[in-house]
Amino acid sequence: VQLQASGGGLVQAGGSLRLSCAASGSIVSINDMGWYRQAPGKEHELAATISRGHRANYAHSVKGRFTISRDNAKNTVYLQMNSLKPDDTAVYYCNAEVQISYWGTRRDYWGQGTLVTVSS
Repeated sequence: VQLQASGGGLVQAGGSLRLSCAASGSIVSINDMGWYRQAPGKEHELAATISRGHRANYAHSVKGRFTISRDNAKNTVYLQMNSLKPDDTAVYYCNAEVQISYWGTRRDYWGQGTLVTVSS
C-alpha cells in the first residue's frame, strides 16, 4: 500500500491550499484517514482526521480554517486549508488505517510528506 500526497507549496498569509492524498495497492477498505504535520523544531502533531463515515476531528489550532474530506471510492483524503498563517508552515503527512486482508488485518500507512510554506 502506498500513499501519495500532493498539493503543498508556497502561499502568502491569508491564502489557501488544498492537499490531496491517494492510497493505492492491496486495499480491502480504509478506516480512519488523516493529516498530521511537523513544523521546524516542533513535534509531529495532528491536524485533522476523518472516519470512513465522514466524521471529522480537528486540532484546536486549525478548527474553523481547515476542512478535511474524503472520497471512499477513490481512496483519497483531502485537506482544504484556508486563512493560512505562518504558524501553519510545516511538512504535512497523510495517514490511513488500511484493512489489507479479508480476515481483518489492519496496518497504518504514511505518505511521504508535502511541504507547506506560509509567508507573512
